[in-house]
Amino acid sequence: EFSGMRLAGVEPNHITFIALLSGWGDLLSGSEALGDLLHGYACKLGLDRAHVMVGTAILGMYSKRGRFRKARLVFDYMEEKNSVTWNTMIDGYMRNGQVDDAVKLFDEMPERDLISWTAMINGFVKKGFHEEALAWFREMQISGVKPDYVAIIAALAACTNLGALSFGLWIHRYVVSQDFKNNVRVSNSLIDLYCRCGCVEFARQVFDKMEKRTVVSWNSVIVGFAANGHAHESLVYFRKMQEEGFKPNAVTFTGALAACNHVGLVEEGLRYFQSMKRDYRISPRIEHYGCLVDLYSRAGRLEDALKVVQSMPMKPNEVVIGSLLAACRTQGNNTVLAERVMKHLSDLNVKSHSNYVILSNMYAADGKWEGASKMRRKMKGLGLKKEPGFSSIEIDDCTHVFMAGDNTHVETTNIREVLELLSSDTRAQVTGICS
Repeated sequence: EFSGMRLAGVEPNHITFIALLSGWGDLLSGSEALGDLLHGYACKLGLDRAHVMVGTAILGMYSKRGRFRKARLVFDYMEEKNSVTWNTMIDGYMRNGQVDDAVKLFDEMPERDLISWTAMINGFVKKGFHEEALAWFREMQISGVKPDYVAIIAALAACTNLGALSFGLWIHRYVVSQDFKNNVRVSNSLIDLYCRCGCVEFARQVFDKMEKRTVVSWNSVIVGFAANGHAHESLVYFRKMQEEGFKPNAVTFTGALAACNHVGLVEEGLRYFQSMKRDYRISPRIEHYGCLVDLYSRAGRLEDALKVVQSMPMKPNEVVIGSLLAACRTQGNNTVLAERVMKHLSDLNVKSHSNYVILSNMYAADGKWEGASKMRRKMKGLGLKKEPGFSSIEIDDCTHVFMAGDNTHVETTNIREVLELLSSDTRAQVTGICS
């Protein structure tokens, strides 16, 4: 159409360029040259600098393409910038992980709006900087900017990943006070938060009060209840979902299969797996095969579990193999079967030490020290190290993480003094009881 327009001798205006540039950024890679040509044409007409919406569309196109150097050149060259221009550049930096550049640009903004704050908070969450996301969420409110449902969902996602229940409860109270309680996506996020934090009753209350539900709502309670060991209730929700006319998807069946795992319903789990393929035409993904492996493993049917691993249409990942290895250990320390399972690791790009540690410990439990030593040497040869375990605790909306032998916490000295005091008191009480 654009070519026909040019052949007809019609000169494009700012609306033409905005429409073309906005769509160009979403096209598949390989069309960069055409985008450059449009940019050049806009420059020829002087629209890149003089018209703020055209300039913003150009930098948005480059930003979507990951060409941030060009996007920044366009941004700096523009004579006039509005809030959309600033927000587009900030959002591009955050999506590309250039956090420092985004923060610097944010600080330079003449006036920050809700979109600016939300772009920063969302960007932090997507890059895994959850504590920073909550800190910025607080700062946004202190600055007097009221969050919308997008910012609230991002903050709830950060709480979920941190296990920051008290902050999540505060957000829930805010949601109710600001009349976001009927927002389906906010409610789904709250259900996910409460399930991840083990508060299934809170999750149930949110779900029961929802005026409208989606498949995601049902999936949240089905998967959440299953993960917390409430398997029978999870399956009740699974059946009720279908009774109310909702069609289960791949995530739904993952939750149902996980629920069957927890209570040992092998035959029912197998029926669900077959129904998923036959009745709903859903191709099983690796997580579904992983649930089958876990289902057989927990029931002690290790050979059946191994057959699933061997017949899967895709390569098993470390989680699937780890599930079967762990069962080999708990079901009689079966090192022979474990060795057969470990052969599947040779085809994987292994990044975790855990499966090698499991087999090494199994060898050690049987007194097979050469086998245990071999596994340790294998780990060393692959450059794998046993990662230290960690625990975390939330105090005053701040999550503190501790590792074994960790001395980096700012309150380490005080913590050790209190632990020593508690230890002394315990020893004194034991001595008093024994005497």
